[in-house]
Amino acid sequence: MTEVIDIDAPDGIRLAVTCAGPSDGPPVVLVHGFPELAYTWRHQIPALATAGYRVLAPDQRGYGGSSCPADVTAYDIHALTGDLAALLDAAGAERAVFVGHDWGATVVWNMAHLHPDRVAAVAGLSVPPVPRPRTTPTAVFRKFGDDFYILRFQEPGVMDAELGADPRTTLRALLAGAPGAPLPDWLTDDDLDVYAAAFTRTGFTGGLNWYRNMDRNWASTAQVPAPTIAVPSLFIGGRDDAVLGFTRTDRAREVVTGPYREEWLDGAGHWIPQEQSAEVNRILLEFLAFCGW
Repeated sequence: MTEVIDIDAPDGIRLAVTCAGPSDGPPVVLVHGFPELAYTWRHQIPALATAGYRVLAPDQRGYGGSSCPADVTAYDIHALTGDLAALLDAAGAERAVFVGHDWGATVVWNMAHLHPDRVAAVAGLSVPPVPRPRTTPTAVFRKFGDDFYILRFQEPGVMDAELGADPRTTLRALLAGAPGAPLPDWLTDDDLDVYAAAFTRTGFTGGLNWYRNMDRNWASTAQVPAPTIAVPSLFIGGRDDAVLGFTRTDRAREVVTGPYREEWLDGAGHWIPQEQSAEVNRILLEFLAFCGW
């Protein structure tokens, strides 16, 4: 059975969480990215629940049915990982395996650094574990030019208005790969309707505010409770993912000291939980079994 519940997180935040699987099953938390929702995991949730796991998939703060605070600083990495710790508290769980995609991968890698006692294992999809850069992320991204999308996202209000002018068209372009592109075979009109309805209601500001905290996150994580990730870790990447064209995947061992596995999906782009859902499910279930979870 799948249900959506609300839980309280710090700072008066309420999270809408999709839950499935036996209440006494080992908890697995699925953490979406930008511009996504818990709905992104619609293929993983039943597969993991059927295998006996207690699946918890939140709309993260700024998205969907969860709170969208106005303050940009409310979306820093400490708030985002704090929400996941609060989710475990609400579920009565000491630890979970955390699985994240895109920005969600960044959050779960940081969960292992900032809340290591709550993490049994961690998997990042489309974004690998990377060492902390020597300078601020925005300074690093300037080598791609001032029009690089992450830099364009930094100014409050500008891209919020551009993306929010027609949310369905925006989402179609982002998920299909280009404006006016036909829907890929992994995304139906009904799926797009779900995303469009959510972002028409909330706008894109919440998600964009995550990007606006990148330099703040860098400054506040020079010292963390766990400098390396000692738990079992997994990275899954798509061979055709443009994001991995500017993200290093060869430095994981500077970050991960525990067992580490890397899987590549041929013919897959960035949206791999949806693009190659059966293969992602297979890899995740193998990883969970390896972890003894």
